[in-house]
Amino acid sequence: MQHAKRTKTAVALCLLLALVPYSTQGETIISKTTTYFSIGGSTAADLDREMKKRGPMSSVTGRRHPGATKIKFDGAATFVSGKGNCRIGGAKVSLNTKLLLPRWTNRKKANAKMALVWDTLSSDIKRHEERHAEIARSYARDLEKAILALRPAKSCDVLKAKVSKLSNELLASHDKAQQQFDRIEAANFESRMARLLKYRQQSRKVTN
Repeated sequence: MQHAKRTKTAVALCLLLALVPYSTQGETIISKTTTYFSIGGSTAADLDREMKKRGPMSSVTGRRHPGATKIKFDGAATFVSGKGNCRIGGAKVSLNTKLLLPRWTNRKKANAKMALVWDTLSSDIKRHEERHAEIARSYARDLEKAILALRPAKSCDVLKAKVSKLSNELLASHDKAQQQFDRIEAANFESRMARLLKYRQQSRKVTN
């Protein structure tokens, strides 16, 4: 069964910049949901074909993939003006991640060998997508902390520009981190699957 790279993360950031005469504390808001798409078949070749046919489509690669993580950043920053300068009054970054994973409808009818292959593969796909969500969570928290740590500026327009620049830089770094993770995972897929299958086979023998 061939491995396909994860659908490219969809990232959007909207910083709502408002001038308000009060201060608020940072509070990263994180939500995660998981949905599934069904696949059929009874052999490894069937599963490979089904995921290529029914998996989430990547607008970047133009291909379907065995799993995907959709990521959306949003945020709000407040500014306090006075005493000849402008400072950050508060910042709140929110992150929404949506994992899309395969569900094999014939799992309960599978023989022992195919069940082992599927359980190993599906667990690896889930782990992979969960890691993408973890990377995004780390950057969401870092972004919030970085905005709150910005020093006062001579005007709120200057400070707004700094927030925008900082946000763009961190999100660009986030994208690179996600892409690097995908490259490493793709390069190690065959050896990782072989190791995981061997481990599950040995665990099953011990249990039996």
